[in-house]
Amino acid sequence: MNSLTLTLLFLRKCDQVLLAMKKRGFGEGRWNGVGGKLDPGETVEQALIRETQEEIGVTPTAFEKVGHIEFDEHFKGEPTKMHVNVFTASSWSGEPTESEEMKPAWFDLTSIPYDTMWPDDPYWLPQVLDGKKINAFFKLDKADNIVDHSVEIVEEL
Repeated sequence: MNSLTLTLLFLRKCDQVLLAMKKRGFGEGRWNGVGGKLDPGETVEQALIRETQEEIGVTPTAFEKVGHIEFDEHFKGEPTKMHVNVFTASSWSGEPTESEEMKPAWFDLTSIPYDTMWPDDPYWLPQVLDGKKINAFFKLDKADNIVDHSVEIVEEL
């Protein structure tokens, strides 16, 4: 089984969160945070900064790890374990800007478009946006349907 380590970042200001519409590739047509796979030799934090710069043109300057999610799913047709390191950022330099890959937009915490996000997001993202930390597991079938899951609120990661 393949294994990937990834980053996922949500910018926060007041009662809003920045989501980005994926315009191509894996997750196309879905709102999500920004992030992606680590390059060889990169730390999770280095990948987080690089991906955020590439996808929305900002550099996170104050961020915190708020979750770890393990996905047992299919990626490019192959069974894959994805280890997603979830972060929130309260400070950054630059203004979120559309790229070839992502179109960012701010959403009030009361109007997050869960119906156009990944099916697992409603299970854990509300807790993260409420300031909690989570450890989670999701098993998805080939059609991205959740067949098993667990979400645990934790004190530390």
